[in-house]
Amino acid sequence: MRKAALHNLGCKVNAYETEAMQELLEQAGYQIVPFEEQADVYIINTCTVTNVADRKSRQMIHRARKKNPGAVIVAAGCYVQTKDTAGLDADIDIVIGNNKKKEIARVLEDYFRERGAGAKKIERLDIGHTSEYEDLTVSHTAGHTRVFLKVQDGCNQFCSYCIIPYARGRVRSRSREEVVAEVRRLAERGYKEVVLTGIHLSSYGTDIGDDLLSLILSVHQVEGICRIRLGSLEPGIITEEFARTLSECPKFCPHFHLSLQSGCDATLKRMNRRYDTAQYEEKCQILRKYFQDPALTTDVIVGFPGETEEEFEASRAFIDRINFYETHIFKYSRREGTRAAVMDGQVPDSVKTKRSALLLELGQKKQREYEEKLLGTTREVLMEESVVIDGETWQVGHTKEYVKIGRKTREDLSNQLVNVEIESRSQIIH
Repeated sequence: MRKAALHNLGCKVNAYETEAMQELLEQAGYQIVPFEEQADVYIINTCTVTNVADRKSRQMIHRARKKNPGAVIVAAGCYVQTKDTAGLDADIDIVIGNNKKKEIARVLEDYFRERGAGAKKIERLDIGHTSEYEDLTVSHTAGHTRVFLKVQDGCNQFCSYCIIPYARGRVRSRSREEVVAEVRRLAERGYKEVVLTGIHLSSYGTDIGDDLLSLILSVHQVEGICRIRLGSLEPGIITEEFARTLSECPKFCPHFHLSLQSGCDATLKRMNRRYDTAQYEEKCQILRKYFQDPALTTDVIVGFPGETEEEFEASRAFIDRINFYETHIFKYSRREGTRAAVMDGQVPDSVKTKRSALLLELGQKKQREYEEKLLGTTREVLMEESVVIDGETWQVGHTKEYVKIGRKTREDLSNQLVNVEIESRSQIIH
């Protein structure tokens, strides 16, 4: 029996696809072992969203080769999808692009049969010209309470800084029937929370005559599922109807990750984002109208080409005003092949670092303020694990707002919904 080890880099969609590939290999008779152990096959599901992601992808490929020089090294996903054959790392034996991951077992079988031919095996398609949704599925995940479920792939937005449309292709959606069927299977296995995720989740269904709200309502009907959470959303999807309908769904979690990227209109325009700050703020107000203290989280890029000190300060003031629960800060990363890469006014790294630090400090302040409002309240927590903190056993899980909460007890409460009174900040786990 051959041994295979897998390592995931990047987003929740990548994580889902890695787990799906693992199941396919298990079905094909492979023994799955940790990536740190000796294996016959190492599979790295790569990411290319930033230069750092590229570097990590290369590092994991090299690490696998050093671990077992005779192993077959498979590089899958976004990093290898965007590189031409001449630019591929010499340590890679097999390249599997996006929309080809479901063929992992067949590709390996072909490689072992033909091994010795001396050439890499490249399995990629023209991702920009496919309309097929890759039908990967999972029946179990590493966790036992929450499961991420990919329902959509690709993106049509072409933000000027982003390489992902070139790595993932155009919008492709999974049929609602297939999504609901997988949710039912997962519920039967005991999972209580499902997170619907995609590369551009807000565009779910635009290619097949469906929409995200209808999908959520269908998943809401599945018995056994107690919570429904969403991945990252674009502001444009938030309407009065969308927010009102979700507020009437008891299983829905009021945790909204709304991509911002900048709080300055001039910067947003250069980014080719399809809203301005007034529209974004209106969407946040709609959510707060229908949900009491929803957790609003976001992403912000600092140091985008042309970002002046005045533009940065406008962005910082806007972020301050919106009062996010969490703000994820990224320094602009120049991606070859995007419009932003050739823009004038590239910002020095030292300036990016300074601006990033200022926004991180602001984000931490806003997070503390949000969490302090939880003190003295009772929240429903889906318990996930037992942890030892300062020698004492705690049961730890997340509220519907995705705040991590602990309760001091030796009783095993895993995968149970428990009402927890939040009496002190020590119960809020970071």
